[in-house]
Amino acid sequence: MQHPFKALEPNNRKSKIKTQKSVSSVLQSRWFPILLLVASNVFMTFAWYGHLKFKSKPLWLAILVSWTIAFLEYCLMVPANRWGYSVYSATQLKIIQEVITLTVFSGFVVVYLGERIRWNHVAAFLCIIAAVAFTFVPTAGTTHQSSGAVQGGGSSGQRP
Repeated sequence: MQHPFKALEPNNRKSKIKTQKSVSSVLQSRWFPILLLVASNVFMTFAWYGHLKFKSKPLWLAILVSWTIAFLEYCLMVPANRWGYSVYSATQLKIIQEVITLTVFSGFVVVYLGERIRWNHVAAFLCIIAAVAFTFVPTAGTTHQSSGAVQGGGSSGQRP
């Protein structure tokens, strides 16, 4: 009987190269850093606010648990920013990050903490969305140039 994972193993060099290329294309995708930012924000929101449901626990324990969760968040955030910097400017990454943070936080306070989102919260959120739109408006004479190096995250040119 064949091992169940045997069918998943690449059986030749061409399929290994194809797999490497597809992994590289995922890492260079404009969406992959955003997905990592969303996942990291879920961790960070729980690190910052999850302990509010456990007020009877000692503060030192809340800090220790929060820092442990935050470590996992950093394991996602750092690659998201490094890989994202190959397709976005640092400013664009930060603005995207803020929108994701507010979106995740809004869901968290409603679902986990049982709070209500009021009209002024929605109005403030729309202002943040407008900031995102302004960040991505091209300006005359500037272009986003990147080294394209996923691992390095550096830039060979100026960012918008």
